[in-house]
Amino acid sequence: MTTGRIRTGSPQVSEERSDRVGRDRLEILTALIDGPDFDPILRSDVIRIPRQHPVYRWECIVERCERTRSASTDLCPEHLRLYAQDRERGIGKAAFVTAATGLERHVRPEELLCRVCPDRPAAQPDLRLCRQHQGRWHHYRKSAGETATDIDGWLADQSPLPGYGSCVVAVCVDLADSPLGLCLFHGRRYQREHRPGAAVLPKELRHRCEQHGRPIPVEYGDEEAFRRWCATAPAPPWPGQINLLGLRPLVQAELKWGLFIHTRRERPDRWELGGLRSLVATCRTAEAESLIGFEPGAGGSVEFPGAIIKEIRHELRLVYFTPALAKQSGFLETEHFGVRFHQRASHIDLTGIGQLWLRDLVWDHLADMLQSPRCPRTGIIFDGMRRAAIELSVFLELNAPTGGHDPTVLLGEHMQRFVADQRGRERDGLPSLAMKRPDGSSSIVTVTTRSRVSNALRKLLRTASDNGTADRIGLDREFIVAVPSAGRTTGRTPRRPFPDEVAHALADPENLRRLAEVHDPLDRGLRDIWETTVTTGRRITEVLQVRWDCLGRYGGLPMFWHDQTKVGNYDVAIRIPEDLHDVLSERQRKTLDRFISEHGRRPTDAELGRLALFPTTHRNPDGTVALSHQWFHSKFNVWIDSLELGRWVPHQARHTLATNLLRAGASLTHIRRYLGQVSDRMAEHYVHLSHSDLEDVLQQVWVAGPGATRPGEILAGDTTPMSREQAQALAIDLSRRSTPAEGGFCTFQPVVDGGACPWALNCQGCDRFVLSGADLLYWRRKREQWRQLAEGAPDDATADYLHQHFAPTARAIDGLENALAGLGLLDQALALDLRKPQDYFNRIWSTAFRPTDLTDPASADNNEAEGEACA
Repeated sequence: MTTGRIRTGSPQVSEERSDRVGRDRLEILTALIDGPDFDPILRSDVIRIPRQHPVYRWECIVERCERTRSASTDLCPEHLRLYAQDRERGIGKAAFVTAATGLERHVRPEELLCRVCPDRPAAQPDLRLCRQHQGRWHHYRKSAGETATDIDGWLADQSPLPGYGSCVVAVCVDLADSPLGLCLFHGRRYQREHRPGAAVLPKELRHRCEQHGRPIPVEYGDEEAFRRWCATAPAPPWPGQINLLGLRPLVQAELKWGLFIHTRRERPDRWELGGLRSLVATCRTAEAESLIGFEPGAGGSVEFPGAIIKEIRHELRLVYFTPALAKQSGFLETEHFGVRFHQRASHIDLTGIGQLWLRDLVWDHLADMLQSPRCPRTGIIFDGMRRAAIELSVFLELNAPTGGHDPTVLLGEHMQRFVADQRGRERDGLPSLAMKRPDGSSSIVTVTTRSRVSNALRKLLRTASDNGTADRIGLDREFIVAVPSAGRTTGRTPRRPFPDEVAHALADPENLRRLAEVHDPLDRGLRDIWETTVTTGRRITEVLQVRWDCLGRYGGLPMFWHDQTKVGNYDVAIRIPEDLHDVLSERQRKTLDRFISEHGRRPTDAELGRLALFPTTHRNPDGTVALSHQWFHSKFNVWIDSLELGRWVPHQARHTLATNLLRAGASLTHIRRYLGQVSDRMAEHYVHLSHSDLEDVLQQVWVAGPGATRPGEILAGDTTPMSREQAQALAIDLSRRSTPAEGGFCTFQPVVDGGACPWALNCQGCDRFVLSGADLLYWRRKREQWRQLAEGAPDDATADYLHQHFAPTARAIDGLENALAGLGLLDQALALDLRKPQDYFNRIWSTAFRPTDLTDPASADNNEAEGEACA
């Protein structure tokens, strides 16, 4: 690793500057490590993790088991094998751990000292004697007979022997086991590696020298090779121990800080001690100066420590760099601004933007967004801005004067050439100049990527022009305004609903059985997630993230509680069918049984409130982490491919439900509220019907006329739960035909069939007369006429009579206004003029209600007034 590079992609610095940076960073970390909040266990150069550590626990969880756990599990290899056999027989983990018997260790957890010689290591853990005294004990037993078992009496007659000092291996702190200077572990390793340097002890001099207390000379075939082996040999892998000896001081401090800050995370990933030791060995072999700039996988390290070093590097950047220093170095940390996007790293690398003026523009723009009250919920906008700037940067480097590094020489023609290049690449399907896919191949410019680049650059440069930054750096206005707007929906078309044959295949019981048995053998809930999505129209993420207590009955009706995070609606409920309620209830039972099987007890009330209904089995001991979006789609896509139906995605179930709701009589406002959408425009994005379909559905907004028993009562338009009998009766009522009348519709069947009206066309006094949403303006004019007549009456008695005579009609008008206001259609109804033929195609004519969608406050107030009068 070169010492002249502070971090990947940062500019070169001088050797003197690099050393100064390293000293400064070491001082910062030393001050933090010596602070009162730092865990003292992690301060030592040889870190010894105690048993049952809350984050770095390394021993098997079986009681009295002395063996270390297998990687990524909490059982030792032997107990893991036994548990796999018991799990096939239906035995839960808690029951297995309770019944399992602890095993003795294969490898001792640390160096043991001889009971006689305090300066010599014990050769075996059972006798705890050095090699010399162990040989003497065996000789004593052989001479005295096998019945000699009084080792305590024998030990009283023994004298301690001088030790051989510490092990000569650079990273070892154990005592040497022989005059060769190697401990027991390194002595055996030296033999396995064919004795580099051929170091030996002369047999004829060993006993003679030991008897006279003289040092035993060591003979070498190549002493330099032996010393080189001692300098590079790894530390003994004692269980629970991380040996940082042999590392550069800054790397030691960085690892200690990384280990400590990892324990402060809310949900820390499991860092196995084996992976940590591998990382330490890699840094030691590569003689790393710092983890900043050190590439994972260097020196032949295993793949897993890469995740460890990335997290440690992130925490170090937060310590080493202020926002100003981060800007100078070419990156941005969202956590500097208190923001961390879900399942995203805090680090945003901007070093791919070669022009400093453009990089500073992007950095300042992203920093302003992070500090804005309307900070984005996800990092997608940041990715788009970064991509746009990198695309422009590479193009300017190749096609602009001075490589685009001088903003004062950039003109409108340069931006126009960039826009033309992007459009040409989109047209011909050519690769991007700069962007790469995760597999390393070039990203293809599409209509979507081109439009996102154009919109992001336009926003970036227009903002710089508005706040004066463009004038300060001398950026020409023509260069800024040459960026076109690609629009919000460029390249995007709404997904289609499922065709009938696809919908039937995706709901076929046999296909659903295969989905569960073949693609979800561990029964994590794949089929239940899909059935919930199809039935409720929820987003996949909304279904995956529901908690265990998402079900409830209110008034005997089953409800499904969930979070609509995309639109900011939290803990909302929708009604669900009984069969879906049964499916989710069974899933609740399975999830609870798994928790009990895992922990041997029922969860507490607090644990139950945080428990996920569909918990993942990966690093999720408390069951609060739900299955991931990627997990569901990987399984679902394989299932779809096996059905040979074509390319379909789960989100199209949402479009299908929206279309079916509209055909069944729901309004766009109801669809928007039910599906959790931000606007009617978004609801229209999900609805796929022709204009004639809308007219058929939305002309069902009816309220009772003035001559009815309860004027203004809603006759069509609500989704409040109802019984099967009520639904059938409503269907019959809604299936009746009607005929237009003055100010509304006549539903009296003889008249509808062409007969004469038996009430001499007295529509306002007929209980078969109904008002539609398109008649509101007509009846408001009628109300104004009656009010003017009442105000012009010769006396109060006449005025009161006129008011009482028109009161039923007024209540009907109020009911119609309340119905339309509840759907957000009141303003449109007031703007509708039946004298203009084009208004017959207005949305008012194509908006439908079911009978229980709306309330009738006017009728309710009237009933209360009548009740008080009767009392």
